[in-house]
Amino acid sequence: MDDALLANRELWDAWTKIHVGSAFYDLASFRNGERAIRLADYELDEIGNVEGKSLLHLQCHFGLDTLSWARLGATVTGVDFSPEGIATATALAAELHIPATFVEANLYDLPNELDGQFDVVYTSRGVLGWLADIVGWATTVAHFVKPAGFFYVTEIHPVAQVFENEGVTAGELRLSYPYWSHPAPLRFEVHGSYADPTAPTEGLVEHGWDHSLGEIVSALIDAGLRIDFLHEFDFVEWPVDFLVESPDGRWRLPAGTPGQLPLFFSLKATKPLAGA
Repeated sequence: MDDALLANRELWDAWTKIHVGSAFYDLASFRNGERAIRLADYELDEIGNVEGKSLLHLQCHFGLDTLSWARLGATVTGVDFSPEGIATATALAAELHIPATFVEANLYDLPNELDGQFDVVYTSRGVLGWLADIVGWATTVAHFVKPAGFFYVTEIHPVAQVFENEGVTAGELRLSYPYWSHPAPLRFEVHGSYADPTAPTEGLVEHGWDHSLGEIVSALIDAGLRIDFLHEFDFVEWPVDFLVESPDGRWRLPAGTPGQLPLFFSLKATKPLAGA
């Protein structure tokens, strides 16, 4: 890993320790089954029944979504580059007696670290901005999808990422960041985390990259996948300063804002059978 990825791994190790005790993740209700499935309604609808299917979860953090798919009947493998995240996920699976495999690996190295292909390759929410190379990402994704299997991602929309998210008011859209991919990362001092803004994170930094929707879609097509759908939504799943919280807990533009913006998207892409 280069310095930026090493710094990001240090950050996610620290965030894992913060997140396991946070109200945001509410691990107690996952343990006792009160909130046993941590997947969005549209994910469940768009992915469908996973009973008996093999599922690879890329960038799985400490595994709540991965283990949710296992509770729904999938045979799951979760991957993350954070040693703390993978150790926590492995311990949680053992504690709850949920069959699951977790692998510590940089996504770009994964084809050398993990064998096999999967019916479903899944990744979700707040992941693509941590990746420097979207073409390399798509190549890794396609490598692990079985013929006739599919890849699914849901993520903040690249259009939403171009606006300043700190020190702005609801509805204030201040164009500040790139839309298309850029080789040099954006660098930010870290103050808490999305799960706990007050958590101590002094000295930690985050490095991020932007990728346009066209670049994401084209990279998957070029890697050999066929796009089944691309859906765009009017919400984000976490607090954003220029948005307001809706009654359903999602964040949207304030009522009365002129015009519209796509804020989130989901995409499904299938690997065709040979000769299809």
